[in-house]
Amino acid sequence: MRMFFCGPAAVRSRLSVARRFAFASLASGCLLVPALTSCAKHDENKPDTGPVTVTAVTVTGRDLPATFEFVAQTQSSHQVNIQARVSGFLDRRVYTEGAMVKAGQVLFLMDKKPFQAQVNGAAAALARQKAAMETARLNLERTRPLAALNALSKKDLDDATGSFESSAAAVEQAKSELETARLNLSYCTITSPISGITGAAMQQDGTYINQQNSQLTTVAVLSPIWVNFSISENEMQRFRDQIARKALIPPAGGKFEVEILLVDGNAFPHKGQITFAAPSYNPQTGTFLIRASVDNPKGILRPNQYVRALLKGAVRPGAVVLPQRAVQQGGKGHYVWVVDKAGKAEYRPVTAGEWHGNDWLITDGLRAGERVVVDGGLTLQPGTPLTVKR
Repeated sequence: MRMFFCGPAAVRSRLSVARRFAFASLASGCLLVPALTSCAKHDENKPDTGPVTVTAVTVTGRDLPATFEFVAQTQSSHQVNIQARVSGFLDRRVYTEGAMVKAGQVLFLMDKKPFQAQVNGAAAALARQKAAMETARLNLERTRPLAALNALSKKDLDDATGSFESSAAAVEQAKSELETARLNLSYCTITSPISGITGAAMQQDGTYINQQNSQLTTVAVLSPIWVNFSISENEMQRFRDQIARKALIPPAGGKFEVEILLVDGNAFPHKGQITFAAPSYNPQTGTFLIRASVDNPKGILRPNQYVRALLKGAVRPGAVVLPQRAVQQGGKGHYVWVVDKAGKAEYRPVTAGEWHGNDWLITDGLRAGERVVVDGGLTLQPGTPLTVKR
């Protein structure tokens, strides 16, 4: 039999191991008991999920006016480039740049002296030709009876007749040259052919005007003014589809009323009508140009101004509209919460259209008679029981 004797160090080591084991067992027991107790308490205190109180509206269809909004740009209905028709020195500008002018009002004056000299020369040439024609006429009158008596030959009569006709033609040519000279003189006074607003003067006083720098300014008519906007191919196709489905009824004869919104959001007091539609799409932008003509008697609208054009006159029969707060937007688009037959929340994707005051037009996704949650839908999940407040 073997006998083992332990020293003091070994005894202390074994006691230390025993103490650690006992402490670990005690600690794990203490931790385990509270955890179990806590879990038990959590399960016991978990509240039951009850119905969520919401407010809802019943979907009804009604006829609504349809309005379509576009970004538009104004254009003068008649803009004229004022150009010099003769070459010469520009004497002076006699209009105020940017001012309104009437048709026939003088804008520029050119130096008239050279053209007056041409008129004088042409008038003198005409007088000379008239004198020559008178001489030829008298000679013909003397020759004709003498030739009838055979006192002069037929050749003499032919020469007298030719001389008179030639001098008569020279008179007509001199008249034409005088008329041309007078026209050139009149072109020295440059007037506006239309009533409108003037542009800046492109040439200064004293400049020699010729074919290369003949444009002097512009005059643009302000009333009526054109309003141009474009519709994309996709928008045109949507309009056609809605009309085919009877979801949109255009005005009789397609005569839309055009209302203009200014930059501050206020409506322009005069409304217009569509007067032109492009015969084809723009190949660069894929858009279809439409033009409306609008009265602008006070000149509030100016050419190249950006405005918004509202097309009115169409009707949406049986349209569905909801308060804005009833329509929510997620990652897949707009949606609403519908109260189903069991009184629970149903997730319903919808297609939202334009605004009508504080309401939102819903073009697809809802049927008449369904109830849609308006307030209280932010925390809903599919299948949540609902209590609809009256």
